[in-house]
Parts: sequence; structure tokens; C-alpha cells
Amino acid sequence: MFKLNRAVVVLSIGLAMSAAGAAGVAGTPAQYGSQALNATADREIAIDASTKWINVTDGETVQFTKNGHSFTWHFATLNGETSFQLSQIAPLEFNVEGLRVLRVGRDSCKNTQITL
Repeated sequence: MFKLNRAVVVLSIGLAMSAAGAAGVAGTPAQYGSQALNATADREIAIDASTKWINVTDGETVQFTKNGHSFTWHFATLNGETSFQLSQIAPLEFNVEGLRVLRVGRDSCKNTQITL
């Protein structure tokens, strides 16, 4: 009986640690995709002072440019995320606080406009 209770305790602790680890993933760059090579970009988005939000399609690879800097990101969102802050994936030199990425489903038209 003691061995069974011990096994249940060990299993419970393991499951709790797994759940805590999964919860820690939320809001990390990996949740939204991964960096990619510039040559693999489907399109380029130039960010300037007038940019309020960015529409992307799940599965799309986008090269972002701002003030002579660039980075490329392949969007593969988890958990049905539909929007997030670009600053969560952008390098620090981009300074894009407040700029949101709006994700449209994989099968949606890339030109779909989302109004805030």
C-alpha cells in the first residue's frame, strides 16, 4: 500500500511540473513561430510611425524592416492565438511597443483586413 501511495505522489508531482512548464510557454516567442532566413520570406513589411497593426497568416514567413534593421519570422501560432504584441518576437532594436500582430487563419485570404 505504501508503494502505491508513493507512486501516486511521484506521478502527481511529475504531472504538476509538466503543467507548470507548459504554462510557462505562454507569451514566449516559440508560441508564435520561429525566426527564419530572410530569403525564405513570403513578403516584407516595412514598419514606420504610421504602422498601427500587422496582419499575418498562420504559416506565413514575413521579413520585418524598420530603421535599417530587419528580422524574418515564420508564424506558426499555438493555442489559437489571434493577436499578440510584436515586441514579443522582435529584436530589441526594433522598439515596437504597442504594435500588435493580428493572425488570420491558415486558410484565410492574406489580404483580409481586421479592424480594431
